[in-house]
Amino acid sequence: MRYMMMHKLDETLPGAFNPSPEFLTRMESFMKEAGQSGILLAAEGLCPTSKDDATRITVTSGKTTVTDGPFTETKELIAGFALVDVRSREEAVEWGRRFADIFAETIGDVEVDIRRVYESPE
Repeated sequence: MRYMMMHKLDETLPGAFNPSPEFLTRMESFMKEAGQSGILLAAEGLCPTSKDDATRITVTSGKTTVTDGPFTETKELIAGFALVDVRSREEAVEWGRRFADIFAETIGDVEVDIRRVYESPE
């Protein structure tokens, strides 16, 4: 079963998108372990919306609106993700807890969503 672990950050907090060397070392170690275990399919961090290429597309009642970043009205943005292939929801939650702990111990408060990836029936 594939699960997406998405971490959120408040980009208005100083340093939220500027990880410390300690954070990078811990995250690299976690990703290596996940990769060696065979569960890691993909993982990436995202740039803050203050970069020139952040865009939000909204369709409401058939009207499409394109908004360029930064998205100052949004406190919690998806800042990165890891896609894992595990045997169960419980295993995904265990990896997700470890993923969240890295943020909590080096950056502070964080929220990680774990969502199963939809797979169409064969």
